[in-house]
Amino acid sequence: MKKFWIAISSVLVALAVLLGLHSTTAQTTQAATNGTFKVGMECGYAPFNWTQNTNSHGAVKIQGSNTWANGYDVQTAKIIAKKLNKKLVVVKTKWNGLLPSLTSGKIDAIVAGMSPTPERRKSIDFTNPYYVSQLTMVVKRSSKYANAHSIQDFKGAKITAQLSTYHYDAIKQIKGVLRQPAMDDFPAMRVALESGTIDGYVSEVPEGITAEAANPDLKMIHFNKGQGFKTSASDTNLAIGVRKGYSETNKINNILAGMSKKQRSQRMNEAVANQPSTASKGNWFVNILKQYGGMLLTGTGMTLLISLVGTIVGFIIGLLVGIVRTIPAPKNTGERGLLAFAKWLLSVYIEVFRGTPMIVQAAVLYYGAAQALGVNMDRTVAALIIVSINTGAYISEIIRGGIISVDPGQTEAASALGMTHWQTMTKVVLPQAVRNSLPAVTNEFIVNIKDTSVLSIISVSELFFTAETIAGQNFQFFHTYLVVSLIYLVLTFTISRLFRLIEKHLDGPKDYNVMNNQMQVETPKIK
Repeated sequence: MKKFWIAISSVLVALAVLLGLHSTTAQTTQAATNGTFKVGMECGYAPFNWTQNTNSHGAVKIQGSNTWANGYDVQTAKIIAKKLNKKLVVVKTKWNGLLPSLTSGKIDAIVAGMSPTPERRKSIDFTNPYYVSQLTMVVKRSSKYANAHSIQDFKGAKITAQLSTYHYDAIKQIKGVLRQPAMDDFPAMRVALESGTIDGYVSEVPEGITAEAANPDLKMIHFNKGQGFKTSASDTNLAIGVRKGYSETNKINNILAGMSKKQRSQRMNEAVANQPSTASKGNWFVNILKQYGGMLLTGTGMTLLISLVGTIVGFIIGLLVGIVRTIPAPKNTGERGLLAFAKWLLSVYIEVFRGTPMIVQAAVLYYGAAQALGVNMDRTVAALIIVSINTGAYISEIIRGGIISVDPGQTEAASALGMTHWQTMTKVVLPQAVRNSLPAVTNEFIVNIKDTSVLSIISVSELFFTAETIAGQNFQFFHTYLVVSLIYLVLTFTISRLFRLIEKHLDGPKDYNVMNNQMQVETPKIK
């Protein structure tokens, strides 16, 4: 048991050092952000923005990643940053996280093909337009809708669009259409289209051109004049989102005013031409590992780090909470009331974190802490904290059950020998409770490995977020997610077998006999 507590103490010291170093680095970075122009984008909406493995064609490295971002948005942001005499920093963020990232101060601007709709203007400001778009529809080339020339030709079709965009509202203009639930991003919509779950999705012309180039089975619809979607300037004008009262807004507008229509068109044509090739030859499995093996390895490492640290810290939290919740009521009235209050607080903690999804907890902690408290927390630190606290809530009940499962007679015997409650717990109860709880703790570790995928809501570059990035580049959605599912399976299977060996080691030898071993120790050998 002494070795166990030494190991726990060592882990706590190591974590404290790591978090301290990370905090110092974060503060240094935060202090140096005055000379940077931090922009948020999906890095998965070609040709406006995408992710690539090299810095070719003037790509910009993505913050906290070994990958680069490029596209029309990136090149536009580079020009603006240079004119502002600032260094461009690209922050890869999911679409739904762009607005909270901006309002919480994690980024300076949104350069992601966003339209300045009246709803968005309520929470943020926009610059003048930097590109004028036009709506289209993307369908399968073999479908009956491939020859459509009017949006009304899609009567009875299953159509969707990206979540939180005016594209989705535009579907209502089609009479008799079967509007499907909105989807997170364009890679997800392409998967749905290829699988046949939808008949088409609303897009913009540049993205439609990209879809056709990436997959010959897809087709962008060219509507007859006056037969397409009816849109307003606030819909088709794409602008840069900034915080209310942002000091650089007027400067950015002046920079945009100096960009001619010809220059913007040329920049878009270059973006379309410079998109990474999605063509692959030979074995797809080998190609994915060869081309994206480094990204997958990094994502796997982040998943293991978060799940391992979260489980260890969560185990310590659960152990302490389980001990406190099983302390017998003292005779002193004041101490009894104080203990009852502490137990009530711990019960609230357990119910809150077991009763709400981790994905919501992550969003509240990461974005809410910045907006409400002004705490600009690093994504990885936020992920470690939320997984640890969430795991602690579950493991506390596991430990409590393990403590209760120990025969009460052993506690009574320890008390009769004059042992304190702490001595009884550490010397008698906990060694058995921890052993009895180990299978359930192992299950929590495995669950954490899989549940780290929900941390993509705050754009943590774990395995699932990496898979989304890769699928957005190569458009081989089935193949990419199949490889990632195999990685998850290898991780969980290995962890399961490893802890099974630990359980067997704690059980001791099956033929262990107390009397025989005692006689071997006490009986002297006769020569």
